Amino acid sequence: MARSVLLLYTGGTIGMVADPEGRGLMPLDFNHLQAQVPELNRLELNIAYEAFEPPVDSSDISIALWQHIARRIEANYTHYDGFVVLHGTDTMAYTASALSFMLRGLAKPVILTGSQLPIGVLRTDGRENLITAIQLAALEKRGGAYVQEVAVYFGSSLFRGNRTHKYSAEDLNAFHSPNLSPLAEAGIHLQFRNDLLLRTDERSTLNVHDRMDDAVAVLTLFPGIGERVVRQVCRTDGLRGLVLHTFGSGNGPTAPWFIDALREARAAGVEIVNVTQCSSGFVEQGRYATSSAFTDLGIVPGGDMTLEAAVTKLMHVLAYTDDHQALARTMMVSLAGELTTYSSLV
Repeated sequence: MARSVLLLYTGGTIGMVADPEGRGLMPLDFNHLQAQVPELNRLELNIAYEAFEPPVDSSDISIALWQHIARRIEANYTHYDGFVVLHGTDTMAYTASALSFMLRGLAKPVILTGSQLPIGVLRTDGRENLITAIQLAALEKRGGAYVQEVAVYFGSSLFRGNRTHKYSAEDLNAFHSPNLSPLAEAGIHLQFRNDLLLRTDERSTLNVHDRMDDAVAVLTLFPGIGERVVRQVCRTDGLRGLVLHTFGSGNGPTAPWFIDALREARAAGVEIVNVTQCSSGFVEQGRYATSSAFTDLGIVPGGDMTLEAAVTKLMHVLAYTDDHQALARTMMVSLAGELTTYSSLV
C-alpha cells in the first residue's frame, strides 16, 4: 500500500505562484499543487492537503496557530504516515520548537519547510524543499517511520526543529543548527546521522500537550542597557517567565541595580532562564563572577538551547506548573532533544 502524507499549509512564500495575467503573485490553489509541481506525481504517494484559511504570514503566527497545527496532526495521526507543515521562514524555528514540546510520544515525522522564493517563480528553492520534505515524511524503515520527531528541512539539510535558527534573510540555505549537526543531508543520496535521530517506543501513543502561557518576555542584554529599561521589563504586569539573553557563557552586568532588578522579579515569582546570545556553545552559569549571582537568585541555566527553544519551552512548562523546583528540573532536561546538557544546578 502506498504511504500517505498530509500537507498543512499555514502560509508563507512557498504558497505563492505567478498570476497568469501578469499581475504579480497570487496564492497557490493547493488542489492543483501536483500540476504546479508535477514531480510529486512520481513519488507514488498518497498526498492530501489542508490549507489554513486565510493563510497566515509567519510574523503573525500565534500560540493559537501552534495549537491548531498540533490538533490537526492529532486528528489525522492514524490516517497518515507523515506530516509536512508549510510555513513562512521568519518564525519557523519558533513553530518547530513549540510543536516539539506539544507533540508528546510522537512516532511519525512532522517536517516543517518553506522557501525564500515563491514556488511559482523560476529560481525557486521551494520546489526542492517541498519534494524532499514529502519524501522524508514518507520514508520508512522496517515498517516504521524513519524520522520520528519534529524537524525542519531547508536548503538540503534536515535539522531537529527545536535546534534551528534562521540566520539569513538572503541565503537559500537560510537555517542552521549551531549546537547539533544536521539529522540528514540531501545530496545525490539521503545521508542520515542515525545516531542523532530520536526514537520512540513503538507502543507509545501521541499525546498532545498544547497549553502555553504567553506571560513570557525576553530581555536581551547589551553594553549600556539602562536601569529604567531593565526594571520596566522585570516589573511587567502579569509577567511569569523571563528569558535572559546573556553574553558569552551566560554572563551579565554585576551592577547592584541590575542584580536587584532580577532579585525583585524572582521575589515576585518570575521564573528566569539564562541563554547565551552566542551562535554556539552553552551557558556555564557560575563559571565567572559575572554569572555567579544568577545561581544564588534561582535563575535557571538554559544550557545550549536556542532562544526560540527556550522561549517556547518556558511558555510550555509555565502552563503546567507554578513550582520553581519542578520548573527548573524540567527546563534543564531534554524533553524533545532541544538540550544537550547543562553545567550547573539551581
